[in-house]
Amino acid sequence: MPPTAVAPGVPTLVLEPSDRAPALARRFVAEWFREWGIADDSDVRVVVSELVTNSLVHGEGPIVVRVVRDERDGRPVIEVWDSGEGRPEVQPEDHAATCGRGLFMVSQLAVEWGTRPLLEGGKITWAKC
Repeated sequence: MPPTAVAPGVPTLVLEPSDRAPALARRFVAEWFREWGIADDSDVRVVVSELVTNSLVHGEGPIVVRVVRDERDGRPVIEVWDSGEGRPEVQPEDHAATCGRGLFMVSQLAVEWGTRPLLEGGKITWAKC
């Protein structure tokens, strides 16, 4: 299970693993971008949707979405946590594939992205937009 202790003041959304999760995450991130005065949120909506979908399909348990700003450059960072042990990997490009392109899109839209394990089990996949 993802950690339940979250830093105070960090925008956080806990989602049940359902087909509604990506849409709820998009809405959540778009609201915070508006709050921060960031007008163009189209890329971040794709990024969070892909990260949440990856957690939904390949992860386990509730999905936690956080949005923070990198103190060094002010850029928003999206974090998606789940309890699954598998680590996301960009799949080789396959123009005939009907799925499996999400992390490739994230890698193209994000300034940086990555994943790190949680001490409690599971992982965080993050993307700086």
